[in-house]
Amino acid sequence: MTHISIIGTGNMGQALAGLAGKGGNTVELIGSSDADKAVTGDIVVLAVPYPAVGQVIAQRGAQLAGKVVVDITNPLNFETFDSLTVPADSSAAAEIAAALPDSRVVKAFNTNFAGALATGTVGGQPTTVLLAGDDADAKAVLAGVISAAGLRAVDAGGLKRARELEAVGFLQLTLAVGEKISWTGGFALAQ
Repeated sequence: MTHISIIGTGNMGQALAGLAGKGGNTVELIGSSDADKAVTGDIVVLAVPYPAVGQVIAQRGAQLAGKVVVDITNPLNFETFDSLTVPADSSAAAEIAAALPDSRVVKAFNTNFAGALATGTVGGQPTTVLLAGDDADAKAVLAGVISAAGLRAVDAGGLKRARELEAVGFLQLTLAVGEKISWTGGFALAQ
């Protein structure tokens, strides 16, 4: 079993806590009012909006050293909702990895809505969680947590693939905001 810390107690944080618990893992949820609470998980999920990530890293960066850090963010321009806020040749995950050189950063869950994680299915298929990262062991540990909960983990490649995952997440969010798809929808890869 793995001990997982989730920083963020919103819809995604709650859905991810439920997901991790299904596989028998222990989970701690850390909210914004828990500033003095130490991060003890082997896996730490950043379940906060992208603009809040810098503050989390400033407060907890030393605690994240040596840990698998999962970036679930989509770096959207929340004012215009029409672009990503990171450079075209980068990603939120790459920026987080640069800020946390002693952590093993994995991009995951940013192409999933909370509802698809909670139900575990999309269109009658297991929910697919796409992963990107440069550390094979970190991805394998996270894939094990995902698979133990009955979802499908798919390795999308190295951390450089996070940019494409963020573009897919951005597209999915804009479709949902435009009421073209449901907030309970998502991706499932059929074999």
